[in-house]
Amino acid sequence: MNFTPLDNNGLVEGFCIIKSVDVKTSTRGDSYLDMMLSDKDGEINAKLWRYDRQIHGEYSANELVKVRGQISPYNGADQLKIDKIRPTMISDGVDPADFVKTALYSGEEMFSELYSLAEGFKDEDLRKIVCAILEDNRLKLLYWPAAFKLHHAVRGGLMLHTLSIVRLAQGVCKIYPFVDEELLIAGAILHDIAKLSEFEVADTGIATGYSVEGNLLGHLAMGANVIDRYAKDLGIESNVPLLLQHICLSHHGEPEFGAAVRPMFIEAELLSELDLMDSRIYEMKEAVESTAEGDFSGRIWAMDNRKLFNHARTDLKKETKLF
Repeated sequence: MNFTPLDNNGLVEGFCIIKSVDVKTSTRGDSYLDMMLSDKDGEINAKLWRYDRQIHGEYSANELVKVRGQISPYNGADQLKIDKIRPTMISDGVDPADFVKTALYSGEEMFSELYSLAEGFKDEDLRKIVCAILEDNRLKLLYWPAAFKLHHAVRGGLMLHTLSIVRLAQGVCKIYPFVDEELLIAGAILHDIAKLSEFEVADTGIATGYSVEGNLLGHLAMGANVIDRYAKDLGIESNVPLLLQHICLSHHGEPEFGAAVRPMFIEAELLSELDLMDSRIYEMKEAVESTAEGDFSGRIWAMDNRKLFNHARTDLKKETKLF
């Protein structure tokens, strides 16, 4: 987080966006705000103890605020104890868009590349179904994140994650010429398409929570439904939609991670492995990048509670290279 230090004891001040906020009750019976604050440099959990709505005001997700408080370690990660908080004012001269972490590449250039690849498919059924889904969802795809809190949870993160997997798939197919490259790339493009309905996302491109459908079904089942609906509307009678549905349903690999079924053909297995690889590398880079040289990060629950080591042998500021 890009806060301004006010002393040498962790007191900081700055502007940030509220990513999530909940009113909770402490063990003493007092109300407090449990918040996730974010800017382009990262995010931090924050607590406003002894919260009084009349004194402190009300706050909601995606609101830009100014805070002052003390940063200290808690359970292996930094936490901000808020002393003061207020909504921003026009006189502050700040723009919410400047505080949202954004993919390096623009939505337009990533969408154009994905659509161009789909448009070039020799398999007519793959081309029709992927192009139709991309066309109908273009506006959301330009800024949608790939997650609420975990990997690629940034503006444009969904297409950054998607195109990253496509690039990995293209490399894999050079090594394994027996892989159906068009099926694998089509699966990569569509595997997370239902995240467009799974999350509630603000205009800034930051997810504020899960939709009712997202909570009840999840994006794997929803993605299979999307493919089935488009296949019927387009009159596709081959087994192509079935293969794409299986990729959607199996891309988390194991039932314990949400997969409805395990991958049952090569392209589905590859997509699952590449999806896991891209998400984990992104999360590891984020964690290690904010860790001092020669030190360990806090425990990352999404990485099996591992602590990650920063060996400092490479420049972690370098971004994913897609073009």
